[in-house]
Amino acid sequence: KALSSLSLQASEGVTFIGPDTHAIQAMGDKIESKLLAKNAKVNTIPGFDGVVKDADEAVRIAREIGYPVMIKASAGGGGKGMRIAWDDEETREGFRFSSQEAASSFGDDRLLIEKFIDNPRHIEIQVLADKHGNALWLNERECSIQRRNQKVVEEAPSTFLDPETRRAMGEQAVALAKAVKYSSAGTVEFLVDSSKNFYFLEMNTRLQVEHPVTECITGLDLVQEMIRVAKGYPLRHKQADIPINGWAVECRVYAEDPYKSFGLPSIGKLSQYQEPLHVPSVRVDSGIQQGSDISIYYDPMISKLITYGSNRAEALKRMEEALDNYVIRGVAHNISLLREVIIHPRFVQGDISTKFLPEVYPDGFKG
Repeated sequence: KALSSLSLQASEGVTFIGPDTHAIQAMGDKIESKLLAKNAKVNTIPGFDGVVKDADEAVRIAREIGYPVMIKASAGGGGKGMRIAWDDEETREGFRFSSQEAASSFGDDRLLIEKFIDNPRHIEIQVLADKHGNALWLNERECSIQRRNQKVVEEAPSTFLDPETRRAMGEQAVALAKAVKYSSAGTVEFLVDSSKNFYFLEMNTRLQVEHPVTECITGLDLVQEMIRVAKGYPLRHKQADIPINGWAVECRVYAEDPYKSFGLPSIGKLSQYQEPLHVPSVRVDSGIQQGSDISIYYDPMISKLITYGSNRAEALKRMEEALDNYVIRGVAHNISLLREVIIHPRFVQGDISTKFLPEVYPDGFKG
């Protein structure tokens, strides 16, 4: 529906501020986007999808891919018939188990063997492209602090990337954008393993919630750039002009009870609401005010709280102060969780992965 209305707008002479329908469609399909990424020489998770004759062949494939691997039924779903193998013996066992389960549960014994990425980080690259074939990468955002596969704390840059890895990820993100003739702002998401190997996850064909941290460190206004691109102007910047100045952190402030699976939505009226805008170098992007109703009909996000500093320690110190000075009454909110995360020794050292919350709080967050 949305895509056909875009085509209709175009025929009426209305310009959509964002990429064209082709790019949105191509990147919205998980299989198609992976194939496009592969063809554009973007790292994708190595794997094999097809009929594996026997356990010996399974071992040969697993060795080619490199351990650890995940063996699962191609037709499977809901975690059925999945096994992680760290060596040849576990691969043989996994092959037997998965193929039996695949045949009996799905009547289809094709197996998928792919690289298992242990403790990955979720790091994404912001891209910006115009309608004249120019495209830039605007550095990365570290988005590994998540619950239920949703981001909670984001920062730019990442403590983990070195300049070589950053450039390699940036160049691949731009190659993918050019392959789908992308124009506007977009984000290419990657999983990054402990050895800095990175693999394409998906492309988001829109402005993302966490875009302010990129604006803070590059000095670019992404919304303004999107409007300029839509109007047909070429990009004003060259890749060499894109800096990393300082450090920025964003906390997603939610109307959620953090003591229930790290955040279950809470509804009610904001009886008191004051943003910590008096703290230096703080930005708050919100769509509510005192007296607003938080209902079940929308995402429970109250605001995005962003702090900026000349380095990470300064940005985090300001975030701590900003969280302490935020006044939210009338609904449950997750500020206690956010505050604990940003001062946690593992987070402060940059020792994080997408499993951070369940690892640090195995019995749930107690506050």
